[in-house]
Amino acid sequence: MDAQSRGRADEVDPADQWVLNPDTGTYELRLNPSGTQSNSGRERSSTARTPGPGSARSGRREVPGQRNRRGGKPPAGEAPDAPGRRKRKPRATRKKKVLLWTGGVMGFVLVVGSGGAYWLYQHFNGNINTVDVGDAGSKSSVPDGAFNILVIGTDKRTGAGNEGYGDAGSEGHADTNILFHVSADRTNATAMSIPRDMITDIPACPTKQKDGTTKTVPGEKNVRFNTSLGQEGRDPGCTMRTVKQLTGLTVDHFMMADFNAVKQLSTAVGGVKVCLEKPVNDPKSHLKLPAGQSVVKGEQALAFVRTRHSFGNESDLDRIKQQQQFIGSMIRQMKSDDTLGSPTKLYGLADAATKALTVDSGIGSIKKLTDLAQVIGKIDAKNITFATLPVIDNPAEGKKHITVVPDPAKADALFAMMRADTSLTEVKKKEADAKSAAAAEEAARLNGPRAKSSDVRVTVLNGGAQAGSAGDMVTWLQNQQGVLKSSNGANAPQKVPATVLAYAPNQADQARKLADLIGLSASALKPGTKDAVGKEPMVLTLGPDFHQAGTPIAAPDKAPEGIQKVEADKPVCAK
Repeated sequence: MDAQSRGRADEVDPADQWVLNPDTGTYELRLNPSGTQSNSGRERSSTARTPGPGSARSGRREVPGQRNRRGGKPPAGEAPDAPGRRKRKPRATRKKKVLLWTGGVMGFVLVVGSGGAYWLYQHFNGNINTVDVGDAGSKSSVPDGAFNILVIGTDKRTGAGNEGYGDAGSEGHADTNILFHVSADRTNATAMSIPRDMITDIPACPTKQKDGTTKTVPGEKNVRFNTSLGQEGRDPGCTMRTVKQLTGLTVDHFMMADFNAVKQLSTAVGGVKVCLEKPVNDPKSHLKLPAGQSVVKGEQALAFVRTRHSFGNESDLDRIKQQQQFIGSMIRQMKSDDTLGSPTKLYGLADAATKALTVDSGIGSIKKLTDLAQVIGKIDAKNITFATLPVIDNPAEGKKHITVVPDPAKADALFAMMRADTSLTEVKKKEADAKSAAAAEEAARLNGPRAKSSDVRVTVLNGGAQAGSAGDMVTWLQNQQGVLKSSNGANAPQKVPATVLAYAPNQADQARKLADLIGLSASALKPGTKDAVGKEPMVLTLGPDFHQAGTPIAAPDKAPEGIQKVEADKPVCAK
């Protein structure tokens, strides 16, 4: 019998089966009612309460450490504050008790994934599928600073009832893709959808085989993004590498789920509210809903996120909007009192989530997923912004309009904002930091005269950018900007967290000019204390925020005009 069934049978709230382990300071679920809580020699007193022969509870053993919901009195003959007995703490409210059970957080849902609470049920570990993506991912479950999770919804037709959707033998593609960027200060997140039909380059990808060997799948140029998974034997690590090459952002982890995950999670949370501006009856996706608000779960939820012919111009770009609506609604539902106040829903949601997800080995355990969920779950929904990678019609197709390519101006600007950890939401802390005296002092460095391009003397080093970046920058500076006194210094002595320009006080005019040319922020300019002698050059060290020559390194102050974005706390209706 499971934990919930035992709780109902004995009229004990399932949340009450969580007890404090004094050794670890954490709450643990007593799945075995006869189990003993480890307490390093501190055994329960022989005066511990036991049900008498006439008790309604006689014949069953108490869960050690469990709170008795019916009895608030001490044993007969013992004073409430008798010596040697700890004073009973005030009873927590139901909501506080549930928050203790969940560790104070509910996780997040992106497409079909969810984070959750204290998943200390041992069998949950067996639910999780993992993939070793090698050096494509991070070994730390919660990396220091800002980090990125790639959430992949695959169209693989596995699972009962899914073979009827067609293409039953397919290995699946990266059908729905969201890069979830969590800020370094953990106050906000950007969830950027990547269109599946976007043309891009896929790098060569080492993949782990079932026999333990590694096979490198060759890269491809000018192919659809969705072929980065499943095709030619590519695993999720290949999709992670493709995203890194495209955006310049390191992808730390991935979460992947299939059709069943949408059905199971939407059911576990009790249904997801969606809104339609007009009634829909789509025979292809089997979505049939009236205008206005509806609650969808199971097959209906899957139909909602799959339909392409019911909204907008029937393209994948419009489907992304309704998927974002679904995800935002799921997040709100998971954070609601209706979910947090129901141990049954929390248990079902955690069980469904662990069965639904495939993750990288860096987060391939309940403990690691919990650590990650605790960070993400604290972000206010109003500070989670859904955006779509800006694209334009593929010019190589003429008037066909089948595939798209990144918008050369807007996409790079959005990538730069994410690389610089700039929020797309109005977070008060970031606004205050932007107006601080330190920021004003840094900005003052850009005020003053500029040297001519031909007078700028600089050595370029690679301190963490992609291989070959220093040479590419020098070629661009010399051929496109007239900085003929630039040279390639190869790799820097050590990596830097971000691009930096070191210069002497008497080189300030050169530094300002170079900053203008390459789009470098004032905070990246590091003046020395001694003047340069003779032909001594400045030193430009390219960090991981450098994407490619000609693309501004400094992030814009705000999102590009016309970018599609919506906050997770704002309900919207599919058009």
